[in-house]
Amino acid sequence: MPGSRVNTDLWITEYISPYDIYQHGVVAVLDYRKTSFQEMCIVETGSYGKALVLDGKWQSCTVDEFLYHEPLVHPACVAHGGPRTVLILGGGEGATAREVLRWKTVERVVMVDLDGEVVEACRRHLPEMHQGAFDDPRMELVIGDALDYLDQGEPVWDVIISDLSDPIEEGPSFKLFTKEYFEQCRQALSSGGVFVVQAGPLAPPDIGLHLRLVNTVAAVFANAVSYGSHVPSYASPWGYVLASDSGVDCCPEPAAVDALLAAKTTGGLRMFDGVALRGLMSPPKHIREAIAAETRIFTLSDPPKFFGAGVAES
Repeated sequence: MPGSRVNTDLWITEYISPYDIYQHGVVAVLDYRKTSFQEMCIVETGSYGKALVLDGKWQSCTVDEFLYHEPLVHPACVAHGGPRTVLILGGGEGATAREVLRWKTVERVVMVDLDGEVVEACRRHLPEMHQGAFDDPRMELVIGDALDYLDQGEPVWDVIISDLSDPIEEGPSFKLFTKEYFEQCRQALSSGGVFVVQAGPLAPPDIGLHLRLVNTVAAVFANAVSYGSHVPSYASPWGYVLASDSGVDCCPEPAAVDALLAAKTTGGLRMFDGVALRGLMSPPKHIREAIAAETRIFTLSDPPKFFGAGVAES
């Protein structure tokens, strides 16, 4: 088959399914290590800038991470209306905390991440992502297990953001996509609190994980809403689930959202505004129908298992 000139001999190969891979050309390896929990790479790619890769699974990169992190954070904060306390479970790059800290109403952010080595490497190599969030006086970093932290009975939270790595069987997070985990998160929320979880790919061949996660969250919360954002470096649109025991407005008025953002954030958003939120909350027919037809849930006895780890090769 015809080929074109390539400018690298090192590739990160991510296995999307037993039949599909996605490769990113690497121009420099900035950090590599096997921590106590996972294999970590921070690389410089030819097209997407710096990237964090855990257990061979692409996490985020400097060129398009805003297409992941802004939709992860701001719909939940808008749904709440003015969060004061926010708990981030995962979020090693610090970009989720960066977005939370745009909210002037926020008084306290706690980020709980299992792997201190990954967080430290991200602080050192990915300042474009965290943008100093770790040094904000409202920010507290806890290196530890999310479930253990929830068990400690910390003060109730206005927003809880579950920003964990994909639940591959070899990795540390697959238990944190289960009904039992979501129940713990619900118990830690304040009245009117909002929960959001990153919830897997929305591409038709791979959407099963997302469908079952929506159904699992819906088994715990009175309201659970699926939405998604296209993140090109993920090779798929990416799904989220927003949940609350209070109502969730699935058809927000753009002007009202823009007014809220103008009053209660410091601005600087790249993709998110009222019009964008209306679009995010309007999933296409085939996804709505697939969600309605899903009946299974994830539990600790039957947790999710994301497909495959990837490799770096030349």
